[in-house]
Amino acid sequence: MILGLFTELATIGGMQRAGRHVAAVLTEFASGREAQCQFLSLNDSHKLHHMSVAGREFAFTGWAGSKVGFVAPAVRTAWGNAELVVAGYPDLGPLVVVAKALAPKMKTVVIAHGVEVWQPLPLLKRLALRQADLVLTPTNNTANQVALHQGVARERIRVLPWALDPDFTALIPPLSGSALPPSFPEGRVILTVGRWSADERYKGVDTLIAALARLAPRVPELQLVVAGGGDDQSWFEQIAEKCGVRRHVHFLRGLSYAEIAACYSACEIFAMPSRGEGFGLVYLEAMACGKPVIGGSHGGAPEVIEDGKTGFLVQHGEADQLANSLQKLLADPALGREMGARGRERVEKEFHFETFANSLKHILGDLCHP
Repeated sequence: MILGLFTELATIGGMQRAGRHVAAVLTEFASGREAQCQFLSLNDSHKLHHMSVAGREFAFTGWAGSKVGFVAPAVRTAWGNAELVVAGYPDLGPLVVVAKALAPKMKTVVIAHGVEVWQPLPLLKRLALRQADLVLTPTNNTANQVALHQGVARERIRVLPWALDPDFTALIPPLSGSALPPSFPEGRVILTVGRWSADERYKGVDTLIAALARLAPRVPELQLVVAGGGDDQSWFEQIAEKCGVRRHVHFLRGLSYAEIAACYSACEIFAMPSRGEGFGLVYLEAMACGKPVIGGSHGGAPEVIEDGKTGFLVQHGEADQLANSLQKLLADPALGREMGARGRERVEKEFHFETFANSLKHILGDLCHP
């Protein structure tokens, strides 16, 4: 038996998408070993869910936030004949320790995504990471943070970059035929995608609005599209109003994945000058659509964006630097197209789902080898 523990799988977000990819590959890995899988999700709705990634079907049980309900089947499975347990988030590490105590021969993996491990975790969670047979991270930056702040031996950390969602390519117009959302503006569009909440202001939408205010007098047709959802829209609207660019900022919420793909295709530049990205799957999506990408020169983004080649990296909060980078692309559309083409080529070569799947199966095979 192979046990997978996740916080969420059925909702939107980069961590959730990465979790689905891991679950799909774990299912294939288990099939090759004639083993069964059991996947549990703490926060998804309380039912049996069925999903697929690149033709790999998997099922998981959601527990609607019930920790007792979530823990009980995990313990029963571990106490049985579990060969491997994979925790999709460091908060689930302590449960992995319990599982290991019940089945000492079982191999354990904990996945660390990014910002959640960039500061010392509470003691129990740090110990859980240290006791795992393997900690998996998507970038070298996060691997170094895990070693530095959580005290995990570097040789027990493996870096495996996340992949572009294999279903995303089919959504890119004209393949999908999906129309743009009706409220998508005309003009030269800068796009950013993410959640708008007070605890995710590090993604830099406020800096984008400030940079837009510097550029709009010179490029009056310039528009900023903020696609996503959350409870912080009014705060951004106040910033845009104060900067005098409210009519240039457009918030699009409740979009389907296909509509978001259409937004990527229609924009001229993608920008998310974040200081807290462990990886940034949205960068891959924009690059796959052939767009130049601007990200923060922090965290894992520099391992996805090649500064000066596929886009630009800027310091978080530096509106002038961000405005200068945007201006370079706006003043030279050919440069943007060249960067976008290089980005799309890099995604195809380095961030393909099959590359991720083969690498993860190889890592797990080495770990579980008798």
